[in-house]
Amino acid sequence: MSEQSPTGVPPVAQDVLLARAYLSRVAEPPAPALARLVAEIGPVEAARRVHEGRVSEPVAGETSARRAVRRAEADLAAAAAAGARLLTPEHAEWPHWPFAAFEVSGRRELAPPLALWVRGPGRLAALCEQSVAVVGARAATGYGSHVAGDVSAGLADRGFTVVSGAAIGIDGAAHRGALGVEGPTVAVLACGVDRAYPAAHQMLLERIAGSGLVVSEYPPGSVPGRHRFLVRNRLIAGMAAGTLVVEAGLRSGAQRTAADATALGRLVMAVPGAVTSGLSAGCHRLIREGALLVTRTEEVLEAVGRLGLDLAETPGSGIERPTDGLDPVAAVVHDALPARAHRETRWLAMEAGVPIGAVRVALVDLERRGLVEHCDGRWRRPRGDEQ
Repeated sequence: MSEQSPTGVPPVAQDVLLARAYLSRVAEPPAPALARLVAEIGPVEAARRVHEGRVSEPVAGETSARRAVRRAEADLAAAAAAGARLLTPEHAEWPHWPFAAFEVSGRRELAPPLALWVRGPGRLAALCEQSVAVVGARAATGYGSHVAGDVSAGLADRGFTVVSGAAIGIDGAAHRGALGVEGPTVAVLACGVDRAYPAAHQMLLERIAGSGLVVSEYPPGSVPGRHRFLVRNRLIAGMAAGTLVVEAGLRSGAQRTAADATALGRLVMAVPGAVTSGLSAGCHRLIREGALLVTRTEEVLEAVGRLGLDLAETPGSGIERPTDGLDPVAAVVHDALPARAHRETRWLAMEAGVPIGAVRVALVDLERRGLVEHCDGRWRRPRGDEQ
């Protein structure tokens, strides 16, 4: 018997699902020693050895307290009853590429998840392809909530997944911003996906599960705990290309998410606020330590979007340039042209780093706009465009 995901991905053998479900309950994340064992011998054999107690001391330290608890079938049934399912590395929708950073980090607190319990129609791998984590203070100000919602709506409207933790404050504003434009969003919980935490966000979590995904490392019925919020933050950072901190104190969960993102090699961005606001103090420190200062959606897209396709223009400049409106290839070809010299098409292709066929197409558009001239088989900028 095997499981068929509602998203249509290839089925995974039932013994693998049962083994992963068992290990998910036996080990409290993060469990780096167990993760290494599973990678070496596979989940089925690893589950057998854990249950029998035939494991190394490090693995025993992570599993001995619960190894006699065998609720895999019950957990899978409880998940199904709640409209959820178990997602494992054996599934096609597992985000292998984003999660590879956990494998190479070498840090215990950044060990990869053994499995994920997910609720909703979204496919996690696809949702992680273009994604930004938006996090911040629970006791958010009106300013912070507005910025989080506005930026998240802008990101989601452009097809980016907004990843957050469904907490009161900035997290909730981020999810609502994405949902408001019917965009993709993922909520990562520190409890079972069958629980609504915080209770005030029950309807919000239902909306997220209706179109995106609610995700957790913890099996159904698991209750939230202080340490679990910190542990789940690595998943928020790991699922996204970059982490945006909107408001945060000097000591906060959002700071931990930013630290995890940095350790995973992901971009960290922060929104500035009033220097008198304690809820912006954490953002200001992040900026001083190297986080990218951003103030609007376009600046976030410029940092994490596709190269050359999401550039931010300074608002209100009021100055129109002849090159405004060029597609990205034409823009880089135009930039590659020297101010006074003539150049062949092949030279331009090498200088711009663009295939020669695309350069030829771009030159036709540039010539139509009067931005280049053709002379003796070579190209140059017009005489009046030498500044």
